[in-house]
Amino acid sequence: METIIVIVFILGYLTITLEHSLKIDKLVPALLMMAAAWALVAFGLDGFTTWFDSHNGKMVEGFSSLPLHEAHEHDIGHAMASKSSWLEGTLLHHFGKTCEILIFLVGAMTIVEIIDHFNGFATIKGFVRTKSKRSLLWIVCILGFILSAIIDNLTATIVLITILRKLIADNKLRIWYASLIIIAANAGGAWSPIGDVTTTMLWMGQKVSTVKLIQYLIIPSLVCMILPTLIASFLPAFQGTFDPPSEKEVISKKGPFMLYLGLLMIVFVPVFKTITHLPPYLGMMLSLGIVALTAEFISAREFSMANRGGSHEEGGHAYSPTFKALSKIEMPSILFFLGILMTVAALESLGLIYMFGNNVQQSMDNNLFVVLLGGGSAVIDNVPLVAASMGMFDTSVYAMDASLWHFIAYAAGTGGSMLIIGSAAGVVAMGMERISFFWYLKNIAWLALVGYLAGCGLFLLMN
Repeated sequence: METIIVIVFILGYLTITLEHSLKIDKLVPALLMMAAAWALVAFGLDGFTTWFDSHNGKMVEGFSSLPLHEAHEHDIGHAMASKSSWLEGTLLHHFGKTCEILIFLVGAMTIVEIIDHFNGFATIKGFVRTKSKRSLLWIVCILGFILSAIIDNLTATIVLITILRKLIADNKLRIWYASLIIIAANAGGAWSPIGDVTTTMLWMGQKVSTVKLIQYLIIPSLVCMILPTLIASFLPAFQGTFDPPSEKEVISKKGPFMLYLGLLMIVFVPVFKTITHLPPYLGMMLSLGIVALTAEFISAREFSMANRGGSHEEGGHAYSPTFKALSKIEMPSILFFLGILMTVAALESLGLIYMFGNNVQQSMDNNLFVVLLGGGSAVIDNVPLVAASMGMFDTSVYAMDASLWHFIAYAAGTGGSMLIIGSAAGVVAMGMERISFFWYLKNIAWLALVGYLAGCGLFLLMN
């Protein structure tokens, strides 16, 4: 049965990687393989000889001798807990941990959409006061590095490409900037607990802490961004000047305020966790509540002043920025993460990932494995790779803030830049600017590889 479950995962993941060729959104195979994997686990439960206790990070002793069902048994940690009790408790554990991540992402996405509702990101355009192509390259890459650490690398890429479109009309020139933004955004997301989905997973999974993550990764990530940008600044595409469009954009008076408030409240989330020791999603919900309350108050006042003597629909949501923001968040991405994380959880529960991790540790150095994992994230989505790696290593040996977990955060976060399909930032840039896979492979991949390996080398020297 284990072999069939692995085949289901491989076929499902192959379908995900070929989504553009098959014209099937990746959330569909993700959800199907999640349901199929857990159904097969349930059907073959009596035949499994091993089971992994995800809560304690170790294999369950004597699982093969446990009864399939045990009457009146509710404590799955008890020595005589039945196999069905272990299944029930493990499924609940993984679903709870996965939902913590998804609710956190929903909160962050909603705050970003509320900022966008007030056209807050247009404020960033005011920082660009140059006509030099080289200077513009450094400005957008530095902004990408900083913004991605706050609002995540995917959103930072969308924001900066949107701004680029208002500055550069030539698509052939713009794709060069967009490609370097991918590298900068992925590098910036790696050193922040809220900058990339995989880093957030490690942070919420108690593998890394905020302070140590920044301490370990900010310098390697900075090198990963600076070196490709420095090399690219001498390429012909970034020589000379450009002529920005003459028309002026109308900026909302409340836009800058909502931008700074939203960014401040997102940055507040790690502080909230440090102070209260509560799960990060609670801090994100608090931040969302404050931003939403402010947005509703501003919108209510503006509507009231603009419609004196008029009427509006009772109980409607037409003028609610929070409702509009919730309707625009990326639900397909949320469901995709649900499917992927829960499928990997099924493999982990059978002990397959843990045993694979032991084999890896016996056959190669852990640092080499992590470097290869980063290269693999350029081909295979980094979310399942990190989810799998979290169950590979013995937590009694690799405790919280072990350098291994930080190296995984760096490798998975930045390695995807080597191919345009290797990260969410790359995929969205590919769609927005119609960047060719082979054009990126020819012109940008080597820059991303140089930055990635330089950051890896620096991390290993520092640790």
